[in-house]
Order: sequence, then structure tokens, then C-alpha cells
Amino acid sequence: MSIFNTILIIVIFVVAIMAVLYYVNKNKNAEVEQEVEKDDKTYTLEKMRDYVKKRLDEITKINLYDIGLSEEELKRRKNKKYALKKALKGCTYGDVNDKRYVKELIGDLLSKEYGIDETNISNAIPFDIPSLLTSQDKFDILLYTYKKEFGYEALTQLIKRYNLATLKYIQGETKPCYVITDDEIDEIYEKENIVLSFQDKLEVVVQRIYQHYKGYSSIDEIRDMNIDGVSGGVSGLPESFLSQVAQTEGDYLEQVSEHKVPRACDSIWIFFQGKSIRLAFLSFGTESELKRVCQNIYKYNNPGQLSDTNGYKINEMKDGSRVVVVRPSMSETWAFFVRKFDVKRATLEQIVTYPGYEETINLLKYLVKGARIISLTGEQGCGKTTMLMAMIENIYETMNLRITETAFELHLRKIYPTRNILSMRETDTIAGQECLDVQKKTDGSVNIIGEVATDPVASWMIQSAQVASKFTLFTHHAKTFPDLVTALRNSMLRAGVFKNEKTAEEQVVQVLNFDIHLVKDFRGRRYIERVTECIPVEDQSTYDHDYKSEKTMDGKVEKFFQNATTYFSKSTEQKLYTYQNILEYVDGEYVITNKISDKNLQEMRANMDESDVEEFDKFVERNWGEQIRKEKLERQAENVGVSVSLADTDSPKRRGRKPKNA
Repeated sequence: MSIFNTILIIVIFVVAIMAVLYYVNKNKNAEVEQEVEKDDKTYTLEKMRDYVKKRLDEITKINLYDIGLSEEELKRRKNKKYALKKALKGCTYGDVNDKRYVKELIGDLLSKEYGIDETNISNAIPFDIPSLLTSQDKFDILLYTYKKEFGYEALTQLIKRYNLATLKYIQGETKPCYVITDDEIDEIYEKENIVLSFQDKLEVVVQRIYQHYKGYSSIDEIRDMNIDGVSGGVSGLPESFLSQVAQTEGDYLEQVSEHKVPRACDSIWIFFQGKSIRLAFLSFGTESELKRVCQNIYKYNNPGQLSDTNGYKINEMKDGSRVVVVRPSMSETWAFFVRKFDVKRATLEQIVTYPGYEETINLLKYLVKGARIISLTGEQGCGKTTMLMAMIENIYETMNLRITETAFELHLRKIYPTRNILSMRETDTIAGQECLDVQKKTDGSVNIIGEVATDPVASWMIQSAQVASKFTLFTHHAKTFPDLVTALRNSMLRAGVFKNEKTAEEQVVQVLNFDIHLVKDFRGRRYIERVTECIPVEDQSTYDHDYKSEKTMDGKVEKFFQNATTYFSKSTEQKLYTYQNILEYVDGEYVITNKISDKNLQEMRANMDESDVEEFDKFVERNWGEQIRKEKLERQAENVGVSVSLADTDSPKRRGRKPKNA
């Protein structure tokens, strides 16, 4: 029996050893990459992209504990694996550093493992035969070349050098539009006569592979550029429309299938210096690629799932860009809108550039230093947010800033890292009113509201301007100053803060001091159209309470009608405010017009330090000195006239008697 047990133990021991050896050999074999069969078709972009996906997946999922590494090697490989996982996740959020890391790794895989070289790289993109290059190939090469010289200003320099942001007619269109065509890209590529090294070619190929793997397809490099924004899916035919025309319009459907009519996935637009420009030479290729970009571009900080039930998402990207994504069935196609805010350029000197800019900049600075409640109004894309960031520079360092936004856009800490600044926004579980209530307890001096676009936000603005801070800055989409007052008043009524129109409007005009209205004209120029002052009208009419002293019924009735007239005038006809333009844009230059009211001048001086008061007085003297002296003389004349009138009224002659000395 003991011999049998011994034999059994030996057998089990041998089987265990064989199992261990088999498992080790299996893992060793798994670590060794099988040799790729190489021919001309191996080096296409699709094949290389599939290989890169597979290899990166292996690197991130391999179990390092099973391959018998030393402690030092295990630690090194773990750090490398963690860094790659982090970069693969971060590059989808718009992080350019993570993107650079992933692209470098892809380049190493292709050159060291996949065997791409000077000869076979042209199978991916025919660099050496310009006639075979597509417009996208040529654009990628142009952008790469310019990026080597100009960095993230590459696209701006390319557009400016060849004057691409101009109105032009294209075939089939009867009206001019902003568009960059295939022919223009072909012509520019021919003029540039670019010579690429192998490393340059590899960089272009790596970028093309990356943008369809982890990037944002054809807009990947464009999104990183210093432009105002980029959008997709906002023109062309939706897929749903194709099935509708299939049965009735055969010719039209044939044109669509041959890509003669743009589809939704061919829609790529950039927002460049106030102009929306269509990039007709670029496309996502397929509807599924556009959908992939829309599903990935908003994911930073896990804002929740974009679903058919919740058909849109508003979020920011890692670089501070604001992104809005919509999807069917809320919208007819998948679409996204990325708005970029270049904080480095947000200074008044860079924004206000037309003749008369010196005094215009001074006026804006003194309005902020004087702690005036200011609205910035205008259409979308006219530069309200950028102007707001620029004006904040002139707020005294001693004042703490508290910001309320729908999505974080201002990112003031990037510009002023040493200042006391805190931004808040409402979430799915925390309402904006709660944010404002919390801000009231955070020793804030200046309340900044990114955009007053809804009724609740308008009520927050009025609240903060009244009690929560020293002064408030906010943006709004109103076209005229009366429209601004009316919109804020109606928002207060709809939000249930007030029930009476007059009371609501009275609160608005008492809060609002100045409105800066910005304009983006047809040619894409952006400028300040006007700076308007709101002047509340004080009610001078009072009720006569002396009716009791009247002895006759006629006297009492007369007093009653006087009071009734005063009441109905206050209820119906009384204007609660007037307004005047302090500055206007006239014939291409800024002109300072009407004087700021005495009340605002006095309050502005009270909020400035001594040096600024002195400079402000010089500014007032330069622009309104004569007007102030004229008003002073008029008041003196009125006072003299009043005193003479009173003397005449009390004289013996006015009482019908002769003076004693007559």
C-alpha cells in the first residue's frame, strides 16, 4: 500500500511540474509577437491601424506577474503600462500631452516592430506622387509643415497667407459664402513645393492612424489649433433623408451616392475670427465615424451618458474648450460644437483695435474700476466671453471673484493664478440657486455670471447684483438696450420672483448701470457697437394730502382728481428709465458721445483708489469738460433766475402796492 502511495505522489508531482512548464512556455509564446506577413497591402493605413490597436491592447492587458520578471523590471513595466493606460484615456479628452505620448508610441511600433521604412511608407500615403494624393492628404501635409514652424498658430497662418477666409462663389451656388475648396488646397500644395524626410512622412502617417483610432477623425489636428471653434454634422444630407428620396428622386440619390451632394458626415466647419468657414475638402467619411466623434468628444470628467432620452450634453474639454453635442432624435443628425477661448489673447489692447481705441479702452477700464454693474450683449460668436475675460484684468487685486457658469469657460485661474477666484456651476443634483446661496457665504466681492440665457439665471443675476457682491458682470444675447431690460424683466416674472411688471422692471433698472453691446458684421469683423448707460427715472410727482383742509366740496373734488391723475400716471404712463450712449462706433472708429450721469461719476470715483481717481478726472475732462462747464453755467443761471423770481414775487410791486422809496 505504501508503494502505491509513493508511486501516486510521484505521478502527481510529475504532472504538476509538466503543467507549470506548459504554462510558462505558453506565456512566453504569448509575449512573442508573431511575424507579420509583409507585402504591399500590409502597409495600408487600415492594416497598420489594426496592428496598432492589437499591440496597444496587448500591452495594456498583459498580466505582468505571469511572465517571470525581476522586481526592478516588473516595476518598470508596471509604470509604463499605467502611463499608457492613462494616456490612452486622456488623449480622448483633448489633452495634447497624452496625445503626443500615444503618437510617439505608435511611431515606435510602426518603425521598430512593423517594419515601415522609406520604401513602403508610400503604400499608406503616396507622398512621392502628388497626383495620387487626396485633398485631405495634402492638407495634412500642409498643416504638419506649418505646425513645425508656427505651432498651434499653423492653421491661422495658412489661412492668412493664402487669404482663404474671404467670400467666394463656388460652382452650383448663386450667393457667396465662406468655404475652402479642394481646388484651393491643391493649388496651395503645388505652390508650397514641400519636401518631406522619412521622419516627416512617418509623423503624417502616425497622425492619420491616431485620429481614426483615439482621435477626433479629420478634425483632430484642427481642434488643437488656436481658432475660435470647430463643428461637425451641421450641414449636408442626414442619412434619414436618403431613404425618403430613394423611391421618388433616383437622379438625386445617384448624385448623393457619388458624393456630388454633401452628406452630414461631410460637414466640417471652423469658426475663425468671427467667420464660419466650411472645409469642403474634409469629411468624416461615414456617418458612423461622425457618431464616434460625437460620442467621445464630450466625455471629459464623466458628464453622463448621451442617450436618446437625454439628447444633448454641454461640457468642457481638458484644455478648457466648451463642447456641445446633440444626437437623434432630438436633432436630425449627430452634431457637435466646440468653442475655444484663447485666454492668452484676452486683453483689451488686443480686442479693441479700431481708431479711437485708446479712449475706448480707458472707458472700459474705468467702468470696471468704478465697480459698475455691466452687461455684455450681442449675438453668438461676437466676442462677449473674450471681452469679459479681458475686462476682468482691471478689477482690483483686493477683490475676490466668484463665478457662476453653465459650463466652465472663463478659466480665470489660468490667467490669474495668484488671485482669489472660485467658479461654480449647477449639476444634475445641485441647482444654480444653491450655488448662488453658497457663493454668498464665500467672501466674494465681484460676482461674474458667464451667460444669462435662462429665466432662473436672470433672477440669480439680479439677486447677486442687489445683495451678494459689490458689483456684477454678465453676458446676454439682447440686441438693444430696451430688449435687455424687457428680457430681464420677463425672466423675473416667469421665474416667479415678482408678479407685477412694473416692480420687476424697476428692480432691473435700479441694478443695471451699463451695457456694452458687441457686434459681428457680415465680413466677420467684431467690434463694440455702443456703450449704453441706464438712468433710472426718479418719480417727482407726489400725492396732495391737503384735501382735508379744503372747506368746500368743489375743493375736495379738485384735490381728489389731482391725486387720481397722479395715481394713474404712476400706474400707466410713467417711464422707469432712460438711456444714453456713452460711446458709439461710427464710420469705422470709436466716438465718445454723451457724458456719464453725475450719480455714476460720483459713485465711480468713490470706488477707485487715489491714483485712478486722478487719471479718471483727466479722462472726464478730456472728453466731457466743455459739457460739464456748460451744464454748470446753466444750473447757475437757473438758480439766479429762481432767486430773482422769488424776490419779485415777494416785492410790494408784485403785491399791488408801490414801494416806499418810489
